[in-house]
Parts: sequence; structure tokens; C-alpha cells
Amino acid sequence: MDLGETRDRLGAYGVWIAPQTLLGTPVAVQRQQFARIERLGYRSLWTGEPPAEAPVGGREIFTQLAVVLAATERLVAGSGIANVSVRQPAATHTAAATLAEAYPGRLVLGLGGRAGERPLSGLRDYLDAMDEAATRLLPGVAYPRVLAALGPKAHRLAAERTSGVHPFLQPVEHTEVARAALGPGPLVIPHQALVLDPDPVTARGRIRALLRAGQRDVETPYTANYRRLGYGDDDLAGERSDRLVDATLAWGDEETVARRLRAHLDAGADHVLLHPLAGDLPTAVDALERLAPHLR
Repeated sequence: MDLGETRDRLGAYGVWIAPQTLLGTPVAVQRQQFARIERLGYRSLWTGEPPAEAPVGGREIFTQLAVVLAATERLVAGSGIANVSVRQPAATHTAAATLAEAYPGRLVLGLGGRAGERPLSGLRDYLDAMDEAATRLLPGVAYPRVLAALGPKAHRLAAERTSGVHPFLQPVEHTEVARAALGPGPLVIPHQALVLDPDPVTARGRIRALLRAGQRDVETPYTANYRRLGYGDDDLAGERSDRLVDATLAWGDEETVARRLRAHLDAGADHVLLHPLAGDLPTAVDALERLAPHLR
């Protein structure tokens, strides 16, 4: 399947569900909710994979995507991301190729998570090893790859070696930057966290509660990218400024949130992933159901 076909299959909107949410959801409930997401008209479902040393884990990504694919008829399953620190390149390729062979056109492999002093060099080496494995193992099975790319060097690597980018928790202005960096061909698939709540204190509090569990005081590729976009120390200190929270979280009533989602499309996104911040999977899908009529 070429990128034009992938783009058509994806459509405008998909869903991103946190791995911790799926870890806490029995598979029988997952099947019901995944089918419900498909009936609501969303075109994809993505989830991530924490690094092995993360304090809160998740299900193994390819097994989880197999549950998504088996429970639905048309939904594209995406890894956002399959963590390259967790498995060898050949294992990643054969897992992705097996799902792509079983469910043609319904897999997008998102990759990221390389740490260390030269993470992009390490990621390039990983892609090289995947490509070498693909010459020997399931060589006839193709699937699109995207990178969790944020900065200019990562965008160049994505444009050279993959089908596009899947940026996580970034403002609309980053979607515009990514599209300009990649040009018109590759896929730009941003993640958008959202809360259907018109109260600024409780809505912002949902994402700040998640940030408390992270490393807020450590410089990361995310903080570096926010600085590139014009956010400063005052925005990044503590639990982050209202300005930065409002740039990365869509909150308010259904139409207000829908406008933010459309803004990503206007900025050059091919496909926008909705991530309702909710305590459990059925509640997240309830929010998706409320939003669906505003996205048609």
C-alpha cells in the first residue's frame, strides 16, 4: 500500500489510548470498546509502549495491536510508539510484518524511544538493522513506518527513512513546523490530548496530574522542542504555565475541542489522534462519542 492509500484509509481522525489505560482494561472490555470506536467513525486506534524501566508499564505493543485488529473490521492500528529499547530490530520488523500480512493496509508502525548520547544515530542504526532484516525475513510484506520526531534533525531522518512523523503532546504550531520540514508527501500524524470540561482549573488539572508523574525538572526532547517553539523557563517551570498547558491540551465544550482538532488539519496534519484524558477506557470512549458529531 502506498502512502496515498494509507492516507485515504486513515481519514481525518483517529484515537490514541494510553498504555496504562489498556493495561488496566480486561481484553473482553477492550474488544467491546474498540468496536464501539469503529462504529463512531474514527479510522484508527493507537497506543504506546513505555520503556522497560518505566515505573508504570503497559502491554506488549504488538500483542495489543493484534487485539485491536482482531476486534474490528476496518480500523487501522498504530503504535505510538513501539519502543526501540525493548526489542531487537529483527523482532520489531517480523512482528510488524506479521500483523501487516494478516491485516493488509491496517498497520502503521510508529517508532521511538532511543535514549543515550546520540539518540538519532542510534535510531538510524536501528532502521538500518530493520531494513537488513526485511531482506531476509518476510521480505514481501510492506508497512508504513513513522517516527516520534520533534526537532529538525529528527524530521530530516523521518523524511529520509520513513513515511512520516507522529509527534506527541505538541501544540498546533508544531504541526505546521513538521509539515514544512517534511514537505507535502510524508504523513504528519499528531497526538492531541483533550478534556471535555469548560472549567479551566479542573481541565488543566487533568494534564498537570499526569505531569506530576513525569520528570518535569529534567531537560528532555519535549522541553527542548517547546523552547524551539518559543516557550521559555517560566512556561516550563513547575507544572507548566497555563499558556503551555492550553497549547498542548484541548479543553472546553465539544465544539471548542473540535476547533482545535481542525486546527491541526489546517496546519498540515494528515490524521489527528484524539486522546481523551479519562480514568478508564469506557469513559474515554464516552468522550469520543460526544465529540463524533462535531467532527463530521
